[in-house]
Amino acid sequence: MTNASVREFKMPDVGEGLTEAEILKWYVQPGDTVTDGQVVCEVETAKAAVELPIPYDGVVRALHFPEGTTVDVGTSIIAVEVAGGAAPAQEEAPAAAVPAAEPEKPAEQPAARQPVLVGYGVATSSTRRRPRKQAQDPVARQAASAVQAELNGHGAAPAAPAAPVAPAAPAAPAQRPLAKPPVRKLAKDLGVDLATVTPSGPDGVITREDVHAAVAAAQAPQQTAPVAQPAVPAASAPDRPAAPASYDTARETRIPVKGVRKATAAAMVGSAFTAPHVTEFVTVDVTRTMKLVEELKQDKEFAGLRVNPLLLIAKALLVAIRRNPDINASWDEAAQEIVVKHYVNLGIAAATPRGLIVPNIKDAHAKTLPELAASLGELVSTAREGRTSPSAMQGGTVTITNVGVFGVDTGTPILNPGESAILAVGAIKPQPWVHKGKVKPRQVTTLALSFDHRLVDGELGSKVLADVAAVLEQPKRLITWA
Repeated sequence: MTNASVREFKMPDVGEGLTEAEILKWYVQPGDTVTDGQVVCEVETAKAAVELPIPYDGVVRALHFPEGTTVDVGTSIIAVEVAGGAAPAQEEAPAAAVPAAEPEKPAEQPAARQPVLVGYGVATSSTRRRPRKQAQDPVARQAASAVQAELNGHGAAPAAPAAPVAPAAPAAPAQRPLAKPPVRKLAKDLGVDLATVTPSGPDGVITREDVHAAVAAAQAPQQTAPVAQPAVPAASAPDRPAAPASYDTARETRIPVKGVRKATAAAMVGSAFTAPHVTEFVTVDVTRTMKLVEELKQDKEFAGLRVNPLLLIAKALLVAIRRNPDINASWDEAAQEIVVKHYVNLGIAAATPRGLIVPNIKDAHAKTLPELAASLGELVSTAREGRTSPSAMQGGTVTITNVGVFGVDTGTPILNPGESAILAVGAIKPQPWVHKGKVKPRQVTTLALSFDHRLVDGELGSKVLADVAAVLEQPKRLITWA
């Protein structure tokens, strides 16, 4: 087998303008056979978790980076040995001939070859490892270091006799637990080792229920353990109350800022200190809207669709935007222009295990109420399963954040970068309200609209917020105004 038959698979740009991604999980190991289109790893960008398929057949020769490493776009992450003579001309550059066993060469490879797939770029630097929490057990730390050193020796410390031998024994791909990528992601988020989970799915596949069952089983003994722990003797601290049993012995926990959390933090800081925010509030009687929600649930046209107050709030905002189109705009700092959008990509803020994300419904302005309900249902379910794609979070024009689901009355939301308005919806609660001259219990909520005061003045922002409130108070306006 010639050196020209070694193909280097580079980290692609899986989103718009992304520069790096973290390797979450390898699904193959050196020696495994791979086929064109087979998923070899899962990576996390600043916008979503994405599976990467290999674009050719062959045998895995080396994994250049261990799980948890952040790799720049355009950097080779895996070497695959293909059939003799199968490598294309652009892959026959001298750098491609460097064996994976030489630790000093892989850093030179990305700059010496042309991109392999569309969207690949060549990076000037290879990696930047994020700080990871060290294992408490010294033996575990030593084993983890040995595994990282074994993975192609990329950026590893000087070789020690025991380092390459330690991980060789457990490398048995056939014994890897069977589970779909969403289930693997769930297990990673919950800290569950899939090797310890008993599968209940067909052909020994681990399901989401199996992971949750493993978590429940692990928590059961932990709930009783603190009872058996001896309390601090009274003589040693006579005037100090004992710490709650639920407190951990550690005083602090450090969590690396990465992925969605890192991107959200940067975006919010940039927005808060770039766009001058103004927030206005209105409290509104939504009793009729709540009655309409119940009626729509019984309507055959909405059978099988998610019908809730958020659906009608979204439609009310779309109606208000149609009546006040200048609210649907953005500020172009470079060109010193206000860009008015003649379409609405409606963003819905969603809290997920990976953090806050804001996918949007494309061309929401053109959808009927049943179509909007279907799009909302798909958006929510996709976000909960962690399958939101980077494209679904790009191009938003205005956003809704529903803080009411947490029992919060309202808030002062921060604009998503590139948008001029965001509507916060508070909790809907029965409150005393003057209705037809009498005080009666009514369903009431508070809305808050934040907007960019560079392009939205108080009059325009007030009109939009008043229109949303008017529709929710009298839902029949959905027909007359839309």
